[in-house]
Parts: sequence; C-alpha cells; structure tokens
Amino acid sequence: MAPAAGHERTAVAVGYDGSEAAQLAVRWAAGYAAAGKSRLRVIHAWVWPLFTRNLGPVKGIAGSGLRHSAEAILAEGVELARSIADASADVEGVMEAGLPAPVLRAAAADARVLVVGSRGIGGVLGQLAGSVCLELAGSSPCPLMVIWRPRTPGRPVVAGVDASARGPATLAGAVRLAEALGTSLQLVHVGQADAGNREEHGRHSPLHGQELLDHALEAARKLAPGLTVSGSLKDSHSVARELLAAASGADALVLGTHNREGGPGNTVSAVLHKARCNVLITR
Repeated sequence: MAPAAGHERTAVAVGYDGSEAAQLAVRWAAGYAAAGKSRLRVIHAWVWPLFTRNLGPVKGIAGSGLRHSAEAILAEGVELARSIADASADVEGVMEAGLPAPVLRAAAADARVLVVGSRGIGGVLGQLAGSVCLELAGSSPCPLMVIWRPRTPGRPVVAGVDASARGPATLAGAVRLAEALGTSLQLVHVGQADAGNREEHGRHSPLHGQELLDHALEAARKLAPGLTVSGSLKDSHSVARELLAAASGADALVLGTHNREGGPGNTVSAVLHKARCNVLITR
C-alpha cells in the first residue's frame, strides 16, 4: 500500500524481535529519527498465530502465554527507542500477526525508511532473519537500511552510481543519508572491464566511465552544496566486490536495486551477504 497522494513520508520504521541485531537496529533508527525529528514506529511481527491457536496465558500462571510474550517484546523495543530518542519524541509500537517480511512491508507503507537488523545474513544461524532482509531488499515500499553495527562518526557514506534508471534515486538517497549523519559522501562508479570496447552514439547515449562519475558528482553538489563529495572510478567485472572494498572504512554503503522482477538483484544480494558496514538500499 502506497501513501495517499500528497502525503509526505515522515515516519522511520524499524523491525524488532528482541534479538541483539534488532536492538542495534532500534538504536540506529531512534538516533536517526531524533536527528530528523521524525516519528518512530517499532514493529513486531507476531508469527505464532500462524502455527497455533493456544496464544493465551497458561491457567494459573500470570504473565504467561504467547500473546503476552509478543507484547512484552514489543514493549521492550518501544522502551529502548524512547530511552535513546528525545523525551518528546513520537514513538509508537505496532504488533501484527504474520510473517516478518509482509508485516514489515505493510507497516512501513508510509515510512521514509525501513530499518532492520542483519542477523542471519551469510551465517548458519538465523537463516529466517537473513531471508527476510533479502526479501525486503527487493520488495520494501521505501528505502531499506540494514544495520550491521552502531554508527561510526567521522566515516563517510559510500554510494555506487551507474547509468540505470534508478541511478538518480540512489544518488539522492545517498546525499540525504550523508547529510542526516553529518558526514561526507564518496561516489563510486564501477565500469565493466569491456565497456571501453563499446561505441555509443547520439545525444541520448548513456554515460560511461569518468563522464558518468563527473555527472553524478555535479548532481550531488547541486542537491547539497554544503556537502563534501568525492568520486572514485573503478574498472572491474565484479561491481559488488569493488563496492565492498570501497566501503571497507565507511559508515554506510548506498546502492539501488536493478532487478525488474522485484528481487534484490545479484549485486545487492552479494553485498548483503558480505557487507560489514550498514547498507541502505534505495527504491
């Protein structure tokens, strides 16, 4: 569900399941929301109603039952967010029955960003959480921020830029994130190794190489004149590998999705499996 016409996306949404990774995500989201004076929505996907009807308390045992447990997890996430955000911050909790990805998508329909933890990506444990991140990477109704670690002040935001139709949205998202975090922006364009052998003609030919990077740098500086922006040109068959290398010392890496079928795409999937910094996937 998309927001109504004319409705501005102002909420920051974050998924919470009680795990350490989710706590990290809530901490990041609360700080980000506070900096932008945005509403914060903590979301808990309650999966147990899909598997059992025995949700109530155990007879004679106060505070027991699956429903009570889910409510306690959500309350914990809301309290954590409020402890980090400003005292006057608008923090709400949402608990919906269903699998995590559909619940998060629905609850973030009007959000400016959806924040999730990275638990399970590339590891043996927590495969469900990892698959949720990958699913949301291709289907989130708004930009998706996957949190690997706490903010690292002073480190730049790195963004991959290309000639795709979604390139301007990726650039704009990277500029907004760098401004919000109060840091610099480094743009990286990875040209394919055989791009120099292609000949393109005409006014509407796509930009390549240094020309594309220079165009992106100019656009970023127009969007945010006070932002420190630099650029780096790489030449490789592996876009993901070059972006990961460029972001090895970054606070966050920004990239867009290119898969027309709605999945995250090869580059996004590869980055999410190996990233060690926070990753913003634009829409």
